[in-house]
Amino acid sequence: MASKASLENGLRKKFLELITNTLNTQWDMESLPVSASELAIPCLDEEGNEKFVLIKVSIPRGTRNGEGGYDAYDGYQAAEDYRIEQESKAQERAVKKAMKEAEKKRKKKDEDEEDTNQYLPHEVTY
Repeated sequence: MASKASLENGLRKKFLELITNTLNTQWDMESLPVSASELAIPCLDEEGNEKFVLIKVSIPRGTRNGEGGYDAYDGYQAAEDYRIEQESKAQERAVKKAMKEAEKKRKKKDEDEEDTNQYLPHEVTY
């Protein structure tokens, strides 16, 4: 029976080879191994500047369970949590934007009222 570490190393190696082969054959891109779990891919940004994309393949263990071990990582739950978090952030941004717009309108209204009050005719007393 293989150890947990050797099983994870084999899976990581398999995915790194898959990514490398896909980049090389289907995308005609070079991939440079920079560690046992990372590939650096040279590329150009929109202005033609050379940049690197770094791809890291990791096998998550999950969260510590307090008993000296880990609860299994659940990628489906992690994806659902991420989706909910992104929706929440989008709602927060929308609320902030609406509040800013309302504040702009209120300030504009206050400024307009100030301008109209400033030029009202004054009583002249003799």
